[in-house]
Amino acid sequence: MAETKKLVVMITSGLDDERSSVAFSVANGGITAGLEVTAFLTSNGVDWARKGAADSAHPNPLDPPMKDMLQSFVDRGGKILVCPPCAKVRGYSQEDLIDGVVIVGSSAMHELIKEGAATLSF
Repeated sequence: MAETKKLVVMITSGLDDERSSVAFSVANGGITAGLEVTAFLTSNGVDWARKGAADSAHPNPLDPPMKDMLQSFVDRGGKILVCPPCAKVRGYSQEDLIDGVVIVGSSAMHELIKEGAATLSF
């Protein structure tokens, strides 16, 4: 049986940046293509993991609402990792984040890369 190919999407763009919409669109497309996709949120991208943050954000009006793209990503097995210092500087703790999100250092992303994951950065 063939091993599932992996993709890591690093998202540094926040709630008002169209690149974040593109990033989650690409991440969802990766799942549709059969990839195991992990989003690693850093810098302003960490805001996407905060409960309620995506509810009214819609940086690209031609894309689906971010709340829907984020929920689709999680519902279809996408994993979301959050940079610890990036969360801390914003005052976020695990309780502030949506279910399933994990605050973990970049070593978790590095392990995926060592396993052969492709990487994209937005």
